[in-house]
Amino acid sequence: MPISFVKEGTILGKDIYDEKGRILLSKGTALRDRYIKKIKSLGIYSIYIMDEYSNVELNDVITPQIRSKAIITLKKTYHNFQQNYSQDDSYTKKSVQEANENISDISSVAEDILDDILSQKHVVVNLIDIKSTDNYTYQHCLNVSILSIILGLELKLDTKHLKHLAIGSLLHDIGKTLIPESILLKEGPLTDEEFETMKSHTKKGYDYLKISKDIPSPARVIAIQHHEKIDGSGYPNGLKEDEIYMLSKIVAIADVYDALTSDRPYRRAMSPNEALEYLYGNCSTQFDMKLVKKFSNRIIPYPIGTMVKLSNKNIGVVKDITSGFPLRPKIELLSTNTLIDLMIEKNIVIENIVYNYEKEA
Repeated sequence: MPISFVKEGTILGKDIYDEKGRILLSKGTALRDRYIKKIKSLGIYSIYIMDEYSNVELNDVITPQIRSKAIITLKKTYHNFQQNYSQDDSYTKKSVQEANENISDISSVAEDILDDILSQKHVVVNLIDIKSTDNYTYQHCLNVSILSIILGLELKLDTKHLKHLAIGSLLHDIGKTLIPESILLKEGPLTDEEFETMKSHTKKGYDYLKISKDIPSPARVIAIQHHEKIDGSGYPNGLKEDEIYMLSKIVAIADVYDALTSDRPYRRAMSPNEALEYLYGNCSTQFDMKLVKKFSNRIIPYPIGTMVKLSNKNIGVVKDITSGFPLRPKIELLSTNTLIDLMIEKNIVIENIVYNYEKEA
């Protein structure tokens, strides 16, 4: 629920963490006005809540412990990059040693994430991670890694390639630490000069990762290629189609999906179904159609518990997902408490997500 809709007394549905990965507010907390103000001050624009319409708890793909460890490791790695980056590639012995240590830590986190995901059966994404402004880059990179691994599993990649994918996606945006916030958070389009500055993050990240002997070359390639587009309009090298490494194409999809479904200071997040529509709509220019289709197999656009408005103007809550047909779930109508199956009621479609509803007396 967008924080602007949250009223005092609302029960928090999932833990909220501070910038160091510690629990700030626990699931089940009744939100007072000062808590809501604190959440807003952290740059958190949406939260999960408990309500009377759904008793299903959505679980994260990875454990809170691994998520917290990953955020802390990413923060340290990205900070060290910012401190040690050399414009002319003249790195000291200490800088190289720190880079190798950071890559070793990232590799360990990548293994933890991969092991956690592989320990589960058919993993699907039915949860959007709630991000704060301060930790956005690290939370984004972690989510891109999770989404990339899940797509890699759908593509039946072997463990070696999944590991390369995990490391490369965690580090794909490391160069953005050198981009001014005035550009990263700018509302509206960038000027030509600002866009050139923004584009430089791919090359800068790639150049820095080269100094570590421990990072696999596919992970470096992901850092420099994740903004290439299949029609050649991407950057930094304007690569097309098969010129782009497949793992880079995977991360490009995960990168855009997570960015679109994240709240930012200058725009509200898209819902999962809107983000999927965007990916499909740009398959002829930006993304590989086959990979987008595979990706959509693992995304639940309307997770169980989502309140939706139907084309017949009824409001309902998603109660069950139909395997292979995520846009046609079973929905309980709130006005009558009756269950309808959109696989049967083919003339009814979901129009949009609803965030507040008052049942008529």
